[in-house]
Amino acid sequence: MRLQNKVALITGAGSGIGRETALLFAEEGAAIVAADINDAGGLETVQMITQQGGRATYVHADVSQAQDCQQMVRHAEEAFGQLHVLFNNAGIMHNQDDDAINTAENIWDLTLAINAKGVFLGCKYGIPALRRAGGGSIINTASFVALMGAATPQLAYTASKGAVLAMTRELAVIHARENIRVNALCPGPLRTELLMNFLDTEAKKQRRLVHIPMGRFGEAKEMAKAALYLASDESSFMTGTEFVVDGGITAAYVTPE
Repeated sequence: MRLQNKVALITGAGSGIGRETALLFAEEGAAIVAADINDAGGLETVQMITQQGGRATYVHADVSQAQDCQQMVRHAEEAFGQLHVLFNNAGIMHNQDDDAINTAENIWDLTLAINAKGVFLGCKYGIPALRRAGGGSIINTASFVALMGAATPQLAYTASKGAVLAMTRELAVIHARENIRVNALCPGPLRTELLMNFLDTEAKKQRRLVHIPMGRFGEAKEMAKAALYLASDESSFMTGTEFVVDGGITAAYVTPE
């Protein structure tokens, strides 16, 4: 198994990419610390893992709060002894996120607090734990919109994911000689509750789909498989990368006629 004897902390593990990654990592031998602000979802993920014979524990965490991030890392070490993989995945896409003119300041602040500050705080408290374990892998969920503008206005989200990508690069360089790898997973548009709630009309969905060469939304399970590669020793010479899994959207960005 590709993550045998590893301990993985996954934020946003109660749904979407986080849940699918937790399930897959557990299948591959990892002990899972599922962190989420949604207790019901997080506990359900843990139950799904333990019912399959895996090891998992849940911790409530609002990643925009330093105390919660410190506690989730402490919980991982207390539960399983060490921490080897940190997947900073929790994020939001607010349905009131729009362009600069129409995005309210509080929506901007909320989005940046969770999507960007949450990654910073995860790394702030997670990196010392990885050091104590002798190294490990950090995966930060960015987005294809960190590389290009989105067709549907979502300025706060786009800015937050650009920040994640920039942090990833710098942290990778700083910690490269400590056996700590830091990579950004950049998904394309996915058929997750997060995006489907944002693209809440068929017209919005089609406006996004027209840009994807493969002609479909990605699935959370596909992102989990990409995260598994970044978490495992198979990616041992990868750090500071933008690992793009997007159905070809960044290779052939086009505007609809």
